[in-house]
Amino acid sequence: MIKALALTTAAAHSTDLWASGSEKKATEMQLKGNINHSVCQWTFGDLPLETLCIAVKKMGLQAIDLLAPKDWPVLRKHGLTCSMCYIPGKVSLTDGFAGKEFHTSLIKDYEEGIPLVAKAGYKNLICFSGNRRNMDDETGLNNCVDGIKKILPLAEKHKVTLVMELLNSKVDHHDYMCDHTAWGVELCKRLGSDHFKLLYDIYHMQVDEGNVIATIRDHHPYIAHYHTAGVPGRHELNADQELNYPAIMKAILATGFKGYVAQEFIPTGKTEADRLQALKDAVLTCDV
Repeated sequence: MIKALALTTAAAHSTDLWASGSEKKATEMQLKGNINHSVCQWTFGDLPLETLCIAVKKMGLQAIDLLAPKDWPVLRKHGLTCSMCYIPGKVSLTDGFAGKEFHTSLIKDYEEGIPLVAKAGYKNLICFSGNRRNMDDETGLNNCVDGIKKILPLAEKHKVTLVMELLNSKVDHHDYMCDHTAWGVELCKRLGSDHFKLLYDIYHMQVDEGNVIATIRDHHPYIAHYHTAGVPGRHELNADQELNYPAIMKAILATGFKGYVAQEFIPTGKTEADRLQALKDAVLTCDV
């Protein structure tokens, strides 16, 4: 009886990465410390930032992604960091560095934002290629190099990394220029600075190109940050979607990555408790 009880107890405490939320609700959340976890604020935008801060702090997370300077004091109040910052001005996924007509306003905003990021003690500042607008890859690359080179010395001076996000152009962001890893890597090579890297969004790149683990292994020196979500649908990281997130996280960990992995799935739960439970489940799934 004692032996059977021991086996039953061990089984009850084993973690099934693909368990349902209801099965995990009774399990205390204990993170291994190998992955630096974060969450994108906009996917929980129905929650006041204060509420989200309290919730993620209880989960053991240290950071929240994609916040502008006006929101940083709330993070500091709760002992959290901003793992990926926004500029203080207009944030546009469509009007980016690939369009020369946007350079003047972008340079102004980044010249203001870079010192603010550094002063706050943060490291990463997001940027976007913007849309193609009938440009070919080479023209877009040249335009991005021209614009980013004007702010890169300031980023280097303040030890801030400019991070361009890879987004899919098939489903969510039609006409976006930086929609394949090879294009982003080529931009990194042309700029030739450790203070310009890529945000590899696992969801977006699965949609546009697949081959996620091999791509991470081949190009990890150019990646500063990761985002997650289930494919298809951009929802929870559960067994209803096609990506094997534990395997992907192990591949990321094997590269020696020390940055953040931020959850960016759109929760489908009807209540606040359900949505926060989905976040817990996703973090546990990625906590290898």
